[in-house]
Amino acid sequence: MSNAFAFDTKQFDTAQLESVFFAPARAFAALSVDYTEKLVNAQLEAAKAYSDTTLAQLRSLAEVKDAEGLKSYLEGQQAVAKDLTERLKGDAGKVVALQQDFVQQSQKLTENSVKQAQQDVKPATESETQTTSAPKAAKETTSKAK
Repeated sequence: MSNAFAFDTKQFDTAQLESVFFAPARAFAALSVDYTEKLVNAQLEAAKAYSDTTLAQLRSLAEVKDAEGLKSYLEGQQAVAKDLTERLKGDAGKVVALQQDFVQQSQKLTENSVKQAQQDVKPATESETQTTSAPKAAKETTSKAK
């Protein structure tokens, strides 16, 4: 009894499947993981810096004992706000640079994958064309001979 659903894996060119589909998918996945790691690290650095600043400000506030200390603390708040604004601007610039780098690398990866796929598919297409045109040519010569 033969199985109607028997699947012969020898029929498929796994090297072509690897080069056209799986290798580019793995490369893009690796690129995505690298980007995610860089982005998470940037966020962790920013969170640590903001936390440190907040804790330092709370310590300063806890040390306020009189009106003069409060005045000094509030004047320091302006400087802290300015520093945090600069830090936020720098962090946003870092994220934008990471995104631009990711987009550029993704485009390069896509272009290389398309070129590789075209190179891999072209010989297969040519051999398929030759295989299908050979019987046609044989039929044409047979019909001309009659």
